[in-house]
Amino acid sequence: MYMGLFRYEKEISVAVAPSRMFQAFVLDFHNLFPKLFPEIIKSIEIEHGDGGVGTIKVENFVEGSKHKYAKQRVDSIDKENLTCTFTVFEQDNMLDIMESIVYNIKFEPSGNGGSICKSCTEFHFTSDPGTQLAEELKNASEQELTFFKLVEAHLSANPDLYA
Repeated sequence: MYMGLFRYEKEISVAVAPSRMFQAFVLDFHNLFPKLFPEIIKSIEIEHGDGGVGTIKVENFVEGSKHKYAKQRVDSIDKENLTCTFTVFEQDNMLDIMESIVYNIKFEPSGNGGSICKSCTEFHFTSDPGTQLAEELKNASEQELTFFKLVEAHLSANPDLYA
C-alpha cells in the first residue's frame, strides 16, 4: 500500500498580538470563522468534546463549494506556548488519495506588537497524488493566507476582541 507524506511550511507576519491570534484561530475558531467567511463556511459544529484535546468539529461549507464538509480533531492545545495541532480526518471529495491533513500552528511575538504565525501542514496520502497534489496545495496555501489576513483585519478593527 502506498503511504506518502508532503509537508508544507509557512510563516505569516501579522500586526496582532500572538495571544489574540491564538484565541481567534484555536479557541474560538468554530464561532468566528463562519462569521468572517460566510461565502466559504456555512457553520462549524462541535460534534464531540468541549473544545479541548479530542474535540471533533464538523465544518460545513456553503453550497457550490468543492467540499460539503470536513471533520477535524483537536490533537493538542498548548495555551502557554500558543501552539495547536489538529487533523482533518474525514472530508468528502478528499481526492480519494488522502488519509488526513495535519495542521501544526504556532503564534510567536514578532517584536513589534504583532505576531509571526508559523504553520506546518502535512498531507498524508494513501496513493500516489500525481499532478493533483500541486493544485490542492496551491489552493490550501492561498486560502490559509487569506484566512490569516482577514482575521488580522477583523482583530485590528476590533481591538477589544480577545484582549
